[in-house]
Amino acid sequence: MAVGVLPINREGKPLSLVPKINIQFRQTKMHNGNDIKRLYHGDNIDVLTALLDDEKVCGKVTLIYIDPPYNTGGAFETRDFKHAYDDRFTLESYLSFIRKRLELMHRLLSREGSIYVHLDSNMVFHVKVMMDEIFGIQNFKGMITRKKCKSKNFTRKTYGNISDYILFYSKADETVWNRPYEEWSDEKMLKEYPFIEEGTGRRYKRVPIHAPGTRNGATGTTWRGMMPPKGKHWQFTPDKLDEMDARGEIYWSSNGNPRRKVYLDQSNGVPVQDIWLDYLDVNNQNTLITGYPTEKNIDMLKRIIETSSRPGDLVLDCFAGSGTTLVAAEQLGRQWIGVDIGDEAIATIIKRFKHGSKPMGDYVKKKPRHQLAMELFNDEDFCGDKSKIEENNDITYDIFIEK
Repeated sequence: MAVGVLPINREGKPLSLVPKINIQFRQTKMHNGNDIKRLYHGDNIDVLTALLDDEKVCGKVTLIYIDPPYNTGGAFETRDFKHAYDDRFTLESYLSFIRKRLELMHRLLSREGSIYVHLDSNMVFHVKVMMDEIFGIQNFKGMITRKKCKSKNFTRKTYGNISDYILFYSKADETVWNRPYEEWSDEKMLKEYPFIEEGTGRRYKRVPIHAPGTRNGATGTTWRGMMPPKGKHWQFTPDKLDEMDARGEIYWSSNGNPRRKVYLDQSNGVPVQDIWLDYLDVNNQNTLITGYPTEKNIDMLKRIIETSSRPGDLVLDCFAGSGTTLVAAEQLGRQWIGVDIGDEAIATIIKRFKHGSKPMGDYVKKKPRHQLAMELFNDEDFCGDKSKIEENNDITYDIFIEK
């Protein structure tokens, strides 16, 4: 998560982190000249507005994931005790802030594009009503509940807060959708597919060959002298059922009741549901992190990117924070655009692409064991003093929009 508004000083006045109105992306080592891989340092409302005039981007973004401010009223630091961002709004200013940016993002999405907005319980319902207006209530695809941390021992008189939420909307009906699956656990597999086929040893389950609803066509007629149960119809035409029976795919009970065999080896896995329990944020000393506050689980981002985009598609995160979306998109062969206004966020992203992440325990042990580095940024493309970037200090960036 990163904030698209300027942090404030002790007097409550905004601090100017970007001295120019123009916005510039950081040049990367492109895999080919047609790839879009950009990191913008600036207010995301200025960047999004400028991208409306970019023919390579406007109407061509397949997926947007954002982890915007939650309106917590607090200030956040990195694990190295550096100021990252402030999250202080009135309710009215927060909703205005989010609305302006969502309206721009809606225009940047392609017809088959979709957007995921990550929030906590504080603002998720306010923002859902807003997104119903902007994207259309018919394009609401669901709300994912994610377990974000392990159980808490709350001192307040309420239930432990271990979840947050992801609103999922499409631009239109023809959205990109690659259904995600999870692998079968042994326990679930044995319960769901309890039978072993004689001769082949294939594990299978038995399911009815009829479905609710009456039909006047072939699926509503007799098969093997039987009519489908009252108020139901055959799932397949009688000739198709004959073919399945000839292949041994119909199980006949002792009283002559037919069932269809569904084999485990034909299953893609367990379809993913809208409660995600396996994508906790930092939870042990070996978790690879950047040290940026509220950094999200990279495997969660990979699931979202693989589900709602294809290799080569353009992914946008205009609250880039630690750059998890950008790194996941790069590893999965997508194009990407990242935006953040914070010096610390931009420095973190550049350092992450150059050196990778390191285990959480190293922030205590002070042992620099970086992993998963990707040499995307050219050394000569760093703006200002390179040594300052390496140290995560303040950086000044030039401004430019590619046409």
